[in-house]
Amino acid sequence: MAEPDPKDSLEAATRATRSLQGLSTELTARVPQLLEAMRSVGTGLELHSTLDRICETAAELAGARYAAIGVVDDTGKGLSDFVTHGVPDDVAREIGHRPDGQKGLLGALIHDPVPLRLADLTADPRAAGFPPGHPRMRTFLGVPIRVQGEIFGNLYLAEKQGASEFNDYDLHMVRVLATEAGIAIGNARLYEAARQRERWIDGSVAVTTALLSGGDADDALSVVAEQARRLADAAAGIVMLPTADGGLEIVAVSADNPSDSLGVIVPRDSPVVAMLLEGQAVFVDDPASDERLVTRLAGQFGPSMFLPLHSGGRVLGALATPRGRGARPFSEAERTLATQFASQAALALMMADAQRDRERLAVYEDRDRIARDLHDLVIQRLFATGMMLESAQRRSVVPEVQTGVGRAVDELDVTIQEIRTAIFALQQEPAEAPSGLRTRVLREINMAAVPLGFKPSHHFVGPVDSLVGELTGKNLIAALREALSNAFRHAGASLIDVVVDATVTLPDGRDGVRLSVADDGVGIPEGGRRSGLRNLARRAESLGGASWFGPGIGEEGGGATVVWEAPL
Repeated sequence: MAEPDPKDSLEAATRATRSLQGLSTELTARVPQLLEAMRSVGTGLELHSTLDRICETAAELAGARYAAIGVVDDTGKGLSDFVTHGVPDDVAREIGHRPDGQKGLLGALIHDPVPLRLADLTADPRAAGFPPGHPRMRTFLGVPIRVQGEIFGNLYLAEKQGASEFNDYDLHMVRVLATEAGIAIGNARLYEAARQRERWIDGSVAVTTALLSGGDADDALSVVAEQARRLADAAAGIVMLPTADGGLEIVAVSADNPSDSLGVIVPRDSPVVAMLLEGQAVFVDDPASDERLVTRLAGQFGPSMFLPLHSGGRVLGALATPRGRGARPFSEAERTLATQFASQAALALMMADAQRDRERLAVYEDRDRIARDLHDLVIQRLFATGMMLESAQRRSVVPEVQTGVGRAVDELDVTIQEIRTAIFALQQEPAEAPSGLRTRVLREINMAAVPLGFKPSHHFVGPVDSLVGELTGKNLIAALREALSNAFRHAGASLIDVVVDATVTLPDGRDGVRLSVADDGVGIPEGGRRSGLRNLARRAESLGGASWFGPGIGEEGGGATVVWEAPL
């Protein structure tokens, strides 16, 4: 952060001192109070607390009951923030919407930033009246605040205590204080900008680390949404990916109620979608009245940023960070930092995709090698063994031996057919398989069989393909993958049983689907890592379901059973 120029502070103090020369002893007697006020204003670097301190100090200095600072917005035509002192919280809540500076005396001071002193502000022709619940105000004093020569806002004082109106002495004192306030605000803005950039950089690093850690792609998108929400001080962080028909689907949400928006598709005829897919950022101050927004979610939020996730000329999706209704709009600095964050996140997404492609290619190569070994070695040996047994069967004269050898030959034939089925599954590309939930579950089980060294058993209850929706099915497959991965890495299991039941009734009475993955391994140790289980729980809860674990299928309940369920 740049240090304030001592010459600027000295010149401001010199001008302030000259303005006091030749004035009465009353004003001179108040100089110590002014100096203490200036010292108080200059302490601290956090911007909003600085504004609060200026309001409180100005009210004490001028003997005012109420004080406020209106921060002029980027257009210079209204207010982006309004900080008050002396108005109780319950009264502020009753008043509701804060002034926007578009009309009345506040608007007049924005358009003509000069000191203004009134004995009765209600009699001024520029006054626009007060909203219901607003406290009574008559006497008024307004002074502009400049930061590095530019208008930052205005300092307002109302209701002079112990006198009928604010006098010349009050005006002079507040003008000097406003000069010092401008210096303090300038320092605080520099400090705030530096801290803000640091936070966004840290957030970008966290997103890049999460995306390149090799975890699940959906979890990585959730990290993008969570970081964007936190950094933008937004009510939600939303990640959208393109759909086959040219729209955008919400695939990751960080919000108080994520299930309300997960799976919502913004159609391609939305003007915002067209702009985002062309790589343009969209900034909206009031989604409820903006005709470019067409989804039901628009009315739930306030100022919003819609940022394309594009890198290398390719748009991967979009990021939205809406604030709550009535919240302040995003500043130019916040828009710039968020746009840079989105670009960094897109680059990390591309790198993560490339990394997963390399890992996927390595898996395919390993699967091809295993398939060749099964075909060229295992099947041939089993076939030769079967021929040897058939020859021994023909030579034997003992009926019991002939029967036993015949059963062994039949078992070998069945085994050979199962191995050929496994070879076909290993050689099959994911895109070649049907997209039903049953098929996707079987695909995950077959893929898990390679690192496990055995194939988990499975069982389906009910018409899972027709009952389970796409969003729930997608999350169920991710939960199955997580559970099988945990069993392989941590359980040391020799048996795993997978059950998908689409006929269950959830505790709240809704129809649901339940996934159970049981093993006979070492179980879940006390105090062990729970990141995988937390991922499962988060997925279920985002859909209105739940996830938990219990005893396994080993002896005396050894191992663990992971249960994941969600409404249909």
